[in-house]
Amino acid sequence: MKKSMRLAALLLALCMILTAFAGCGGNGGGESKPAESKPAETNNSSTGKAESTPETGDLDTSKEVEVVMYVVSDRPAKQDEIDANFNKIFKEKLNTTLKVNWITWAEYSNKYPLLFSSGEEFDLAYTATWLKFSSLAQKGAFMELDELWPKYAPKNWAKQTDAAKEQATVNGKLYCIPTLLPTYSSQGPIYRTDILEGTDWENKMENFEDLEAYCDAVKANAPEMEPLNVYSNGLGYFGWYLCVNTNYKYAVGNANGVPCYIDVTADKPTVVPSYDIPELKPYLEMTHRWNEKGYWSKSALSDTDSQKMQGGKAACTIHNIDTYESRYIEHPEWKFEYADFRKDVSYLPFTQDALVVSNTAKNPERALALYDLITSDKEAYRAFYFGIEGTSYEEVNGQVKMLDTDNYGTSACWAARVPEFHMATEGSPSSVKEYKAEWDKYIADQNGKGAARYAAFVLDTSMMETEFAAVQNVTQEYFLPLELGFVDLESGLADYTEKMKAAGMEKVVEEMQKQIDAYCDAHPVA
Repeated sequence: MKKSMRLAALLLALCMILTAFAGCGGNGGGESKPAESKPAETNNSSTGKAESTPETGDLDTSKEVEVVMYVVSDRPAKQDEIDANFNKIFKEKLNTTLKVNWITWAEYSNKYPLLFSSGEEFDLAYTATWLKFSSLAQKGAFMELDELWPKYAPKNWAKQTDAAKEQATVNGKLYCIPTLLPTYSSQGPIYRTDILEGTDWENKMENFEDLEAYCDAVKANAPEMEPLNVYSNGLGYFGWYLCVNTNYKYAVGNANGVPCYIDVTADKPTVVPSYDIPELKPYLEMTHRWNEKGYWSKSALSDTDSQKMQGGKAACTIHNIDTYESRYIEHPEWKFEYADFRKDVSYLPFTQDALVVSNTAKNPERALALYDLITSDKEAYRAFYFGIEGTSYEEVNGQVKMLDTDNYGTSACWAARVPEFHMATEGSPSSVKEYKAEWDKYIADQNGKGAARYAAFVLDTSMMETEFAAVQNVTQEYFLPLELGFVDLESGLADYTEKMKAAGMEKVVEEMQKQIDAYCDAHPVA
C-alpha cells in the first residue's frame, strides 16, 4: 500500500513526460501596450466597513485578511522584497496581503497533489492541465466558482471568453479561472550553438535526425555537458514525436498521465493506447540508441537538478517558445536557438494556466477580489508579476527588462498574465514575434480544426477511477525506464504492454472513446 501511495504521488511528473510541454513559465509573453487603471478607493474607517467601490463591490474589507497562494517553481532568492512591495499595494487597495508558497520543480510531483488531500487551509493555487486540473476537480479538491467568480472577480469574469468558461467547467460546474493570455502548443529543441562554433556541425535543426546529429556533435566537442536536459521527470518526447510524425496530435489522457491518442484529422477519431501505435517501437529504438550514446546520465531518474540548462550543464532541452525566450535573454552569450518541429500549432487550452480556489479556503471572497485586482489593475499586476521597478525590472520602450536574474524573477502564477498589462521581454530574439505571427495566421486559417477542436474536452475519470489509477502507476513504473533505455527494449515493451492491459487499459480506452464520441457530436467540424 505504501509503495502504491508513493507511486501515485509521483504521477504528476507524467504530465511533463508524455504530453506537449506546458505553455507556462518563462519571462516572455505576448506583446501589449499596458493600459491605465484607476486606483481603488480607500476604506471608510468611520463606518467600520469598506465603501462599495468598483474594486470591492459589496465585499466587506474593513478587516485585514491574509490570502495564501501556492505556485509551482523555484523561489527566487530575494522574493521577500517582491512580496513586501506588492503587499503594500494590496493592503492599500483592498486591505489584503498575500502569502505565496512555492513548490520547487524537484518536489512538485510529490507535494502538489498532497496539497488537496492534506486538509491544509489555503486559498488559491496555480493549476494547469499538466497538474491534473480536471481530475482534481472531479475529486472535490476545488471550490465551485459559479456564484463566487462573477460576484467577487467581476472584471476578470467579464473579460473571459465563452470558450475559456467552457474549458473551466467540469461536470457542469466552474472550478477554475483560466488565463486571459493565449499560449501555443508549439514545442521544439532549445539548444546552445556557442559550444559548437568552429566545428563541422552543419547548424541544421529541422527534425529528429538533426537533433541526434546535434547531440553527437555535443558529445564530441563538449564532453563535459549532457547533450539533453533529462532529470527525474524522465524524457517525455513520445507525444511530441507523434505530433511531428503522425496525425496522432492529441493526447486524450496525457494531462492525467494516461497515454492514449487520437487522430485529430478524423471526424470521429478512435482512441488508441500508446502500445498499439506502430510508431512506439521505432521511437523507443531511437531513445535506446540515444541512451547508448550517452545523451543523459545513467542516474537520470534519481537526478533532481531541474536547472541544468540555466547552470550550463546541459546543451539542449525540449520546451516551448516562452522558455526559449527566457534562456536566450538570460544567457545571450550562449547563443540559444529554437526549432519548431511541430507544424500543426494550436492555442493551448486556457486551463493550461489557471487559478483555483481550494476547498479549504478560509477567505474565498477576498481571495477572488484580490485576483480580480491583480488582473485588472496595472499597478497591482506589475508589482505582483514583474516585481519592483528599478530593482527587479525596468520598462524599456514598452518591453520589460528583468534585472539581476540571479536574485529576482517573475511570478510563477502564469495564469495571472493579461494581454493589456503584460510586456514582452526586452532583448527577446526577433524570431519569437515572427513565430507567433506565423502561428496566429495558421490557427486562424484552421478555424477550429485539428487539435484546436479538442481544447474544451475534459476527461471524466469517475467511471474508471480504479483502472485509471492503476494505469498511471504502470506508466510511471514501467514506461519511464523503458523510454530512457534503462531496460531491454523487447522484453521491456512486452512487460509494459502486458501490465497496461492487466491494469485495465482496455476499460479506460472504452470509456475515453464514449466521451470523445459525445464530445465530437457536440463539437462537429465546421
